[in-house]
Amino acid sequence: MGHSRRCLCVLLVVCFLPGLWLYADVSDKYRTLAKEAATVYGASAEKRILAWRKLIGESQSLPIVEQLTVVNNFFNQMEFVDDMTLWGKEDYWATPIEFLGMQAGDCEDFTIAKYFTLRELGVPDDKLRLVYVKSLKLNQHHMVLAYYHKPTSVPVLLDNLDKELKPAIQRNDLLPIYSFNAENMWLSKEKGRGVLVGGSSRLSLWTDLNNRFNTMKN
Repeated sequence: MGHSRRCLCVLLVVCFLPGLWLYADVSDKYRTLAKEAATVYGASAEKRILAWRKLIGESQSLPIVEQLTVVNNFFNQMEFVDDMTLWGKEDYWATPIEFLGMQAGDCEDFTIAKYFTLRELGVPDDKLRLVYVKSLKLNQHHMVLAYYHKPTSVPVLLDNLDKELKPAIQRNDLLPIYSFNAENMWLSKEKGRGVLVGGSSRLSLWTDLNNRFNTMKN
């Protein structure tokens, strides 16, 4: 629990931390990406990206529940802003670097950043789903990240609206529509994990996002 609180606080205090501490244990590749982000988004963007990389480095050996918690808490510190305001587009899926650079994004951006971070922490792709839902309270579309401990388990949801980790059965305010991960896409049904309908590559926004993120990292 103490580790979870420390990781929650790390982004809140990065502006007051010496740069050498943030640079410690961060790869040259991400040091360079952080510096490049500073030229686009401002100096504080560099510190947010370095804090993200430190979180990944320090969370490798944590139990899965703590990994889910620290990742969810870290990104939920960002501000919700719609795509039209941020990017001048109706729908744009930002990379984690763009999301941290802007320090803001919409529900897809929160979910995407959490997904890629957990994958880097070694969580298998078949245990994760990005789930497109309808928020019944807001009467609008929304996205959350689902973690399945076992294929038949009720998933735990990581969300920027309800910031507490909860099993899906406690989220009666969400109506699943479809879900996907790196490989596959499923249409939701009343019970179970949904009906496989093909590869996630059919989602053009997902393909574009991955192409941009891979270009940034290479």
